[in-house]
Amino acid sequence: MHPSTDEKLFESKSNSWRMFNKISGRYDLLNHLLSFGLHARFRKKLIKFFPRTKIAKLIDIATGTADVLLTVFQYNKSIEKAYGIDMADKMLDIGRRKISQRKWDNQIFLLKGDARRIPFERDFFDVATIAFGIRNVPDPVQVLKEMRRILVPGGRALVLEFSLPQNVLLLRLHLFYLRNVVPFMGWIFSGNYSAYRYLNQTIESFPSGNDFCQLMQTAGFQDVNAHSLLGGVASIYQGDKGGGG
Repeated sequence: MHPSTDEKLFESKSNSWRMFNKISGRYDLLNHLLSFGLHARFRKKLIKFFPRTKIAKLIDIATGTADVLLTVFQYNKSIEKAYGIDMADKMLDIGRRKISQRKWDNQIFLLKGDARRIPFERDFFDVATIAFGIRNVPDPVQVLKEMRRILVPGGRALVLEFSLPQNVLLLRLHLFYLRNVVPFMGWIFSGNYSAYRYLNQTIESFPSGNDFCQLMQTAGFQDVNAHSLLGGVASIYQGDKGGGG
């Protein structure tokens, strides 16, 4: 009996960090090329949804090469300390070099850690972010519950993730690009076709819009909202931990 497509995707997600280790050397370059620089624009947009209250401690989950944290410190000077966790050691090594180049070693700390079992105590962080990472875990609700656990009462979770446009024409163009151009370019620049084929599979199968908002509510978040970016190519989801903890 052969495993179903869903079972194969679940297995791929369980081992996705190994795939990211393999493509780590070209990861930043390909992100920039394949998104036409939009990744950076989306990260800047994410910061606009930070709470206006003082942020002492922040965590970025599935941080990869630490681009979210670097963007945060570039545009928000008031944060005292930030942590990033990821399972992919080689991605973290690249992130540490980038942090060191900007001399933020005493403010940004990267650790190996599983998003499903975040290695911090409860009620610790003011803000928790995850960008283009939650679709790569087998159980997104578990990750969201962990994000809520480590947030202080009143803290905020922000999820930046790919989604599918509602406009039919834009959706067709987007799917053609994801299914054909992205894997080909990934193969040309990294030599790894399957890693970038995996990208479109996870995007197409992952819940977005109201469906993802329901996942956040299931995890216990309040005041959940979705914000569409670039016609629905990506979305930012916002949820707060209630003041009661």
